[in-house]
Amino acid sequence: MGHPLSVEDSQAKEPLLVAVVGPTASGKSSLGVHLAKQFSGEIVSCDSVAVYREFEIGTAKPSREERARVRHYLIDVADPREAFTAGEYARRARQVVAQIAGQGRLPIVVGGTGLYVRALLDGLFPGPQRSDELRERLRCRATEKGSVYLHRILQRLDAALAVKIHPNDAPKLIRAIEVCIASRQRMSELWEQQGRKALCGFRILRIGLNPAREELYARINLRAARMFDDGLVQETRALLQQYGEARTVTPMNSLGYRQALQYLNGELTLDEAVAAAQQGHRNYAKRQMTWFRREPEITWLLGFGDNPTIRQQAGELVRLAQ
Repeated sequence: MGHPLSVEDSQAKEPLLVAVVGPTASGKSSLGVHLAKQFSGEIVSCDSVAVYREFEIGTAKPSREERARVRHYLIDVADPREAFTAGEYARRARQVVAQIAGQGRLPIVVGGTGLYVRALLDGLFPGPQRSDELRERLRCRATEKGSVYLHRILQRLDAALAVKIHPNDAPKLIRAIEVCIASRQRMSELWEQQGRKALCGFRILRIGLNPAREELYARINLRAARMFDDGLVQETRALLQQYGEARTVTPMNSLGYRQALQYLNGELTLDEAVAAAQQGHRNYAKRQMTWFRREPEITWLLGFGDNPTIRQQAGELVRLAQ
């Protein structure tokens, strides 16, 4: 079972796994690459949008240069028309970290998708088999009436779980409603009954990046604006031409693409779309920090991952854990 590091753990034979987490634009990828170069590591991406092929500009994937310097896994592995679940991520990621460790290298999990991190390290409860038909109906409802409508449904089915899921998080709402309907039980109750299977065979070091909020928001605003300057609208238009209806393309609802789509549909001006994307990313960063602050055993570093002092502190943590 994954467990916090201690003196006894550091002397054990289990290999080390490092997880670098934090909000969007905090420099996780930069720090991950730095640590991988320093400690002969390889990176396992932990991002629910970066898994999708052909979505490039709006995903803030590690640059081609970063991927050339250090091997990355679980980027561009899913078709945009498929729903790539946290369970599927955990299954693949556990295979990858075992492969990396088996080659005598350091697995470094890098990303800000909290549910994916939890699924990999702590496990998810099995739940009932997925229903594509039900999911499609719920996606249609979300398109027609908005995700807040799904949140009201979940409140009736499982009020305790509804409190924990943001009203705008349609994918999580759809999965939660699906579980409640398929199992005829509250998902929160199933969680307690079935429990989770944590990652075994590793000592886990969790490093969190927590830059000053105003500096983080400035970077977020700059990054979101740069995405539009770099051709996000044109990429979104091309993806629509390739895949057709937006609601059938899972990552099209992600931040950046959603606002570019609203611009293409005439719902927003270009300036409004940029401002909406900036606001959306800032709100997402807040939700990420709320999630990760509830996670145990994270050692927080107060700065960005490209800051030399932060890199030095992170390197010292890894050195002590080895």
